Amino acid sequence: MKLLIAEDEGTTRALLVRVLKNAGHEVVETVNGAQAWEKLRKPDAPGMVILDWMMPEMDGLEVIRRVRARQTDRPPYIIMLTARGEQADIIAGLEAGANDYLIKPFNAGEFRARVDVGCRMIEMQNALADKVEELRAAIEQIRTLRGIVPICGHCKKIRDDEGYWHQVEVYVRNHTEAEFSHGICPQCMEKLYPRFAKDGKARNLNREK
Repeated sequence: MKLLIAEDEGTTRALLVRVLKNAGHEVVETVNGAQAWEKLRKPDAPGMVILDWMMPEMDGLEVIRRVRARQTDRPPYIIMLTARGEQADIIAGLEAGANDYLIKPFNAGEFRARVDVGCRMIEMQNALADKVEELRAAIEQIRTLRGIVPICGHCKKIRDDEGYWHQVEVYVRNHTEAEFSHGICPQCMEKLYPRFAKDGKARNLNREK
């Protein structure tokens, strides 16, 4: 998975990179909050962020707020990794929008486990987003008739939005998923083909063409 690290302290950043690459992840490094925010605004932004709180130019809390203010079906999973370990700090980080909170100094094993949890959450989120996109596409393909449909009281043609008149079957076919088959009703049969109606051949003319 592609992950972003936002950490201004070089030794900690190098340790995080080593742990994540050893676990098979692709790592994008940034050294301050402004760089992290710039990376996260791009279409190919990493799906997970390891974010320090106290950084130059823009702190981690502000990065989280900006990320969460964006409208997206695939928001990044954010782990805040910081030396600020007071209960009030943890609450502030989670309320700002962090998915997880880890205090420095950290244990490498625990860190990997938390990253694994995040990866599973991202996979579930992406699967759900894919289903939503499929549903949206399906809905767009379903055409339905709504509202008032202007129809001629004599010939039964229907007027479209551009003022053109169409046969009923043409208009319905163009605006729905319906398909037509043709037959002849008993009343029309008696009126137009009385000989066939009387000798019982009407059923053969009523079959779908």
